[in-house]
Amino acid sequence: MGRREVADTESIARSRVLALADAPPPPPPELDGEAGWRRWVPGAVRGALVGPGRRGLAVLAAVGVVVAVLAGVAVWRDRPASSPVVSASVVAEPVASASASAVQAVVAVSGKVRRPGLVRLPAGSRVADAVDAAGGALPGADLSQLNLARKVVDGELIAVGVGAPAGAGAPAGSTSGDGPLDLNAATVDQFDSLPGVGPVLAERIVAYRTEHGGFRSVDQLREVDGIGDSRFEKLRELVRV
Repeated sequence: MGRREVADTESIARSRVLALADAPPPPPPELDGEAGWRRWVPGAVRGALVGPGRRGLAVLAAVGVVVAVLAGVAVWRDRPASSPVVSASVVAEPVASASASAVQAVVAVSGKVRRPGLVRLPAGSRVADAVDAAGGALPGADLSQLNLARKVVDGELIAVGVGAPAGAGAPAGSTSGDGPLDLNAATVDQFDSLPGVGPVLAERIVAYRTEHGGFRSVDQLREVDGIGDSRFEKLRELVRV
């Protein structure tokens, strides 16, 4: 082959290369279904690939549903347990009733005690408890006329270390025979036993005594609502201070 022939061959080859470079790239192959993508898989690998098929897809979907249900059950079991909310009114009600039952009697303690005045006592308290609540009796106070074991009555006045009423040995505030009733120590029931005094008026007498710290004279009985001149004249000789 001469030089001329070699030059012609090189020129032809160069022209073909330039033509291929200027031509647009071929479109990508269409992957139409299983036959499409299998054409582009090497033959050695193509035999190892197995399509899932419709039955395989159904099995995979069923497995996914089961996994989702199990995950939901696990989350539901691990949720924090909610504690019941107790209404504030339900809790506060027993507290209020307990405090109301703790103090059942209010009595006035006067005479020879360290802190005379009103004291609050639980139900079933005795005269001795009332004296202790008032600070105790002063040295030298005569307690022989007090029945320290007697249960107190709401609204009564306990006079400590004062003279005994007529009829020694009777509880403070009581009347024995013709002895007058002590206005500062008698109970509602004792006032109710007087002529012309019913339970309502007896409670008014005790309320007046508690509010004013006791009677200082028999004439103060006129200031009680419901005691007029005629009724006072009937009670004048039956009571004392």
